[in-house]
Amino acid sequence: MNEKLNPYSEKMDKTIRALERSYGAIRAGRANPAVLDKIQVDYYGTPTQIQSMAAVSVVEARILVIQPWDKSSLKAIEKAIQASDIGINPSNDGTSIRIVFPPLTEERRKDLCKQVRKEGEESKVAIRSIRRDANEKFKGMKKKSEISEDDCKDLEEQTQKLTDKYIKKIDEISAAKEKEILEI
Repeated sequence: MNEKLNPYSEKMDKTIRALERSYGAIRAGRANPAVLDKIQVDYYGTPTQIQSMAAVSVVEARILVIQPWDKSSLKAIEKAIQASDIGINPSNDGTSIRIVFPPLTEERRKDLCKQVRKEGEESKVAIRSIRRDANEKFKGMKKKSEISEDDCKDLEEQTQKLTDKYIKKIDEISAAKEKEILEI
C-alpha cells in the first residue's frame, strides 16, 4: 500500500519545503541572506541571482554584506536591490554593499504575521488538493478493479492521516515564524 502513497507523500514534502523557502525570504528584522533569493541582477545581459555572483554574509544581527567577485557588478547589484520589493536601501562603499535592516514597527509585524498566515493557508490548500488527487486515483483504481473496496478505504484513511500530519507540520512552522516575527 505504501508504494501507492509515496508519490503523494513526496508532493506534500515539496509543499512543506516551498513554504519554508517562502518563510525564509520574509524579512523579520534580522539580516537573512534568503531575502535576496528572489532578486535577479542583469549581469552581462543574463538575469543572475546575487548569491551566484557575490559572497553574502551576515556581519551583525541586522547587517548583511554583499561582496561581489567581479567589482564591476557592484552598481548592477545595488540597482537590482533598490528596484526590488524588500524595501531597504543598500549602501555601496566601493568594494561591497551593506544592507542594514531597520527594526520592525508594530504595524509591519502585524502585516508580516498576516502574510505568514496567508502563505500557510495556501500551503494547506495545496496539501488538501494533493489528498483529493490521491483519493480520485484510488477510486479510479477501484473502479477498474485494480484494488478492492477495502484496499481503497484503507488507502483513503492513510491519505487522510498523511494529510493531517502535514497540516499539523504547516501549523507548527507558521507558528514558529509568527513567534520569530513578534519577538524581534
